[in-house]
Amino acid sequence: MTQQVPSTEPELAGVRNFRDVGGLPAEDGRRVRHGVLFRSGHLAHATEDDAAFLASLGLHTIFDFRNAADQKLEGPDVELPGVQNVNLPLSDPADGAEFWKMVRDGNIDQLRGILADGRAADRMITSYRTIVKERTAEHSRVLHALAGDSVPALMHCAAGKDRAGISIAVTLLAVGVEREAIVADYLESNAKHRRYKVRRNGNPDTAYTPEVMELLSPLFDARAEYLQAAFESIDETWGGVDAYLGQGLGLAPATRERLRERLLD
Repeated sequence: MTQQVPSTEPELAGVRNFRDVGGLPAEDGRRVRHGVLFRSGHLAHATEDDAAFLASLGLHTIFDFRNAADQKLEGPDVELPGVQNVNLPLSDPADGAEFWKMVRDGNIDQLRGILADGRAADRMITSYRTIVKERTAEHSRVLHALAGDSVPALMHCAAGKDRAGISIAVTLLAVGVEREAIVADYLESNAKHRRYKVRRNGNPDTAYTPEVMELLSPLFDARAEYLQAAFESIDETWGGVDAYLGQGLGLAPATRERLRERLLD
């Protein structure tokens, strides 16, 4: 650990966006237990001190939602003793090889065509909706694992915002955390010390000009409208959270209750 942020939450030197999800209120008056569910950006650049801190959490499982392109760019997660690493690749809403080539090459006209006038935010909203509707097998696997013996657990993607954010949101919905509280936690990813550091190829003076960074901003923001779109997809597709969990994710009532027992005080 390099310093303490105002909340006394540890700020790690090589891991962005780390936090304990504990304390969030559930609808039945209980709260998410501290020390059982964590979220972060990738662990590939963790320092020795970071790794020692993460090891001290007693993690059982790390769920890594990065895809092969992410892992090639950033590297594998740091190895933590006795921790099970589960890779469940999800599509990165901000990804696209051709898109990033335009950034590197400075093709500003093409970038404007893809990202300007609200199109970048629309891209994110569409991706959030798609992940919720189409990646039910992955989210089912996560929830069944957590209901079993896979806690304490840490969920991460590259930035810890989108894919991990959706997966954390699904988990919190399953134990009855209020949507407003889920969104508030999600928006914490906007804090300056948590935001993802862009480590893409390209000359920063030409590829990442102020206009380009403004065009990219919606891809790196946590916006309530993104997560609300995922919630709306659940309601529109399944008619509500209970049906989504039961029909979409195959979560039996007994399994859902075990999940509550694992995660709630």
